[in-house]
Amino acid sequence: MPFDYDLFVIGGGSGGVRAARIAAAEGGARVGLAEESRMGGTCVIRGCVPKKLMVNASAYPKALQDAAAYGWDVQAGAFDWPKFRGLLGAELTRLETAYRGTLRNAGVVVHDARASLADAHTVRLSTGQTFTAKHILIATGGWPFVPDVPGADLAVTSNEMFDLDTLPQRALIVGGGYIASEFACILNGFGTKVTQIYRGPQILRGFDEEARGHVVTGMQAAGIEIRCNADVARLDRSSGGIVATDLSGAQIEVDLVLYATGRRPNVQGLGLEQLGVAFGQFGEVIVDEWSQTAVPSIYAVGDVTNRVNLTPVAIREGHALADTLFRAKPTKADHAMVASAVFTQPELGAVGMTEEQAKARGGAEVYAATFRPMKTLFAGRQDRVLMKLIVDAQTRVVLGCHIVGPEAGEMIQLAAIAVKMGATKEDFDRTVAVHPTMAEELVTMRKPTRTHPAI
Repeated sequence: MPFDYDLFVIGGGSGGVRAARIAAAEGGARVGLAEESRMGGTCVIRGCVPKKLMVNASAYPKALQDAAAYGWDVQAGAFDWPKFRGLLGAELTRLETAYRGTLRNAGVVVHDARASLADAHTVRLSTGQTFTAKHILIATGGWPFVPDVPGADLAVTSNEMFDLDTLPQRALIVGGGYIASEFACILNGFGTKVTQIYRGPQILRGFDEEARGHVVTGMQAAGIEIRCNADVARLDRSSGGIVATDLSGAQIEVDLVLYATGRRPNVQGLGLEQLGVAFGQFGEVIVDEWSQTAVPSIYAVGDVTNRVNLTPVAIREGHALADTLFRAKPTKADHAMVASAVFTQPELGAVGMTEEQAKARGGAEVYAATFRPMKTLFAGRQDRVLMKLIVDAQTRVVLGCHIVGPEAGEMIQLAAIAVKMGATKEDFDRTVAVHPTMAEELVTMRKPTRTHPAI
């Protein structure tokens, strides 16, 4: 009996959309896709895109101050949050429409419904329809995790941050990852008094220790209060807002509490357990290097697999799967040396090994430089930039690069090409500097700051 579809994708985010489009447009496959919410997924609708636009908006107060220092006669008025929110909503609608148009033009049949699996080849929609498919792709992403503390229902998650009716005057952000830290900087830029609380010893765990310390210094200088080794015990409604009580009994009253305490794979209600799909300790779908689950006809890509939870990685995984199944090009997604950026203020860009990893490995040299960049130095600000390279002492290969400063994300994208190619420190040294720029420090550092001997 023939299948209704060659491929059925559950989830209309970055990974699922890419797999569907390539399979249909370039692989000639009959493809169906089900999305229960808005097309575009976390990144486009409630993640990367709206968050970066908020980062941009929140940076203008400092830009206006700098403009005045440069001789411009500028007057900063009040920030119109409802106006910005409306413009933001219109942009997200435009992007969603573009996503739908791309799928339609590729020949993908879109079903605006929730989907679950009836068996290894059958998808059941919330509309009551059922479809069979030779291959089924799970691309349902992740969902914010909120700990079970009394009063947690008073808090919001990153999903709701783009639709607030008003901006808070006081905010408590719970969490120490990139989402928590980015929103701390965003709200601070909008004029909110921000307190960030994190149960660990330092925010931005997993990033280079010196780099994240550099970010923290900048955040604190901007007026953000960061409380580490602390956590919220309960939340209570008060006449003036919300009272958060920490584990020591100390209290703080705020207008908004944002929980950004991680995300979990969005697998509830898909029917995967009954079919024999395996899960990891955080509920992630276990897949092999081809993104195939324990059930041969079922695949998974993106954050639902909890491999490298970044939008470009999900896109690569979806594309690789479509190439493998429908374009006679067996392809494995490459998860090595993936660059990333944290859009805090100051911004952090990173690729490859941290100094802590290099020290544990041994046989590494560290080249680092901190300085005040010309642009803000002239304006009288005390901002400092960090440029850092981790180098194998024997092979001279650059193992990692870490940048903290304006447009660090843009710089790390280009540096990542060299690091991914296996460039040596001498390759960096032979590259003539572009002057005057911040990035020229990457090719002018001659003596190691620290050396970690071979173990």
